[in-house]
Amino acid sequence: MATLRSRNWFGPRTLDGFMHRAYLRAEGFSDLVFDGRPVVGIANSWSELNNCNAHLRQVAEAVKRGVWSAGGFPLEFPTISLGEILMKPTTMLFRNLMAMDVEECIRAYPLDAVVLLSGCDKTTPAMLMGAASADVPAIMVTGGPMLRGAWRAEELGSGTDARRLWAERRAGRLTDEELCEVEACLSRSTGHCMVMGTASTMASMAEALGIALPGNAAIPAPDSRRLALAELAGRRAVEMALAGGPKPSEILTPKAFDNAIRSDMAIGGSTNAIVHLVAIAGRIGVRLPLERFDELSRTTPLIVNLKPSGKYLMEDFFYAGGLPVVLKELLPLLHGEALTVNGRTLADNVRDARCWNEDVIRPLAVPLAKEGGTVILFGNLCPDGAVLKQSAASAHLLTHRGRAVVFENHDDLARRIDDPALPIDETSVLVLKHAGPKGAPGMPEWGAAPIPARLLKQGVKDMVRISDARMSGTSYGTVILHVAPESAVGGPLALVRDGDEIELDVPTRRLTLRVSDEELARRRAAWTPPPPHFTSGYGRLFLDHVLQANEGCDFDILRGRRPVRAEESEGPSRL
Repeated sequence: MATLRSRNWFGPRTLDGFMHRAYLRAEGFSDLVFDGRPVVGIANSWSELNNCNAHLRQVAEAVKRGVWSAGGFPLEFPTISLGEILMKPTTMLFRNLMAMDVEECIRAYPLDAVVLLSGCDKTTPAMLMGAASADVPAIMVTGGPMLRGAWRAEELGSGTDARRLWAERRAGRLTDEELCEVEACLSRSTGHCMVMGTASTMASMAEALGIALPGNAAIPAPDSRRLALAELAGRRAVEMALAGGPKPSEILTPKAFDNAIRSDMAIGGSTNAIVHLVAIAGRIGVRLPLERFDELSRTTPLIVNLKPSGKYLMEDFFYAGGLPVVLKELLPLLHGEALTVNGRTLADNVRDARCWNEDVIRPLAVPLAKEGGTVILFGNLCPDGAVLKQSAASAHLLTHRGRAVVFENHDDLARRIDDPALPIDETSVLVLKHAGPKGAPGMPEWGAAPIPARLLKQGVKDMVRISDARMSGTSYGTVILHVAPESAVGGPLALVRDGDEIELDVPTRRLTLRVSDEELARRRAAWTPPPPHFTSGYGRLFLDHVLQANEGCDFDILRGRRPVRAEESEGPSRL
């Protein structure tokens, strides 16, 4: 049995121990909770400002049932909550702040294990980053996808169909009355987006990494099985506390990250997963270069038929068998011996998984595509890499040459995209600058820039778009993202001008700005950096320490392991 950290707070018959016990008893606990049982923290990112996580208080109660039933002492504590829909300019600006919040709470409180409750996009990677840094036994429970939307006879997937129908409105093919109907039924329950967007993808990554229980990723948020799984996670947390592990460092290994990357490629996961996986790996000390993503993408078929890459929704994915079926199909390509949070190997967990709908989850031998959903591009426009979700792109644009139409920032884009005088056609390449980590700031989801209304009315549905921004995992189109280095730090994207020819060649993974080196050198000599967005506060901390997209956009000062020591406590009493 492991030495429990919490005993440093509650065990000593000293002034410190006396005060710790006495003040906690103010909440109505008896002295029985101080009998040496493990303390399990429940990190809850619940918020009414975050609809994806608005049900997590009920999930926390289910976790507590599990902890109590296994002989533990559950203590719930809040973390900041990042809701992509309402937060401006983007939750990505605050992902690292939330990771710091989670890490320091784990480090400072008397916790022997922690259950992480997440939901919306950035809450899952932020919690995993914080837990990885602290390295106290941890298990993740995500909140699950919302129920499918339903409009007339059509099933709707939150962000994906919202964008599609908004484009139809801009093209004049949808009335305001119809759009109001859609607004009322697009998101009809709590939970995160019910397509394979970033939230669904990162829930899947937690399961593929082995730090969530099997089956966690796909259970719908309102489904009672979500609460049953949360109860099991609470019980398992007690077992982990008593055993002293496994800790995140024992689960988040290079083999686990390979498994997650292959899973991401097979499910057509969000491009954002690349940024987040690199950041999580950086916290645990695992090197994860972009080249590894592309290497595994080339040899991992796409087998999950979900929007925005396919036609189904997360409910269908769950009913078909969920991620365990995907992992079972992929086992010949995975490290099946990788340890997971329940103490079993990944192969053991998924051995008995069965698929109930092979149009939703295809057999490995009959994939939707022979390569994975996301590719990594290199070239003189993105020397440190860029990403493109080929499974949600237009096949005819994956090899393309076109003239650049350049927007200096997001405001410029919003102001001019529908200007009748804008010299743009369907062959043009839309280029957005200053939308990266430092340039926006925070690398918002601006990458899937709108197609001009006049082209939409002509029937144009997609164009090549390039930026140093991200895009929502629910988005689609031939959109090149995460261009690194970003324009705000003088990356080649900063030097692009209207009319420059740009070539995209996905089969060779090249993105090329067809401008001579001499001309680019002249432009670089004339380039001046933009003024900083912040000079104080958290914003200043962000600008001073954020890394580029290919390094996960974490803070340089947070990379590497800083595990909590078993003997750590708050130190001498000040009373």
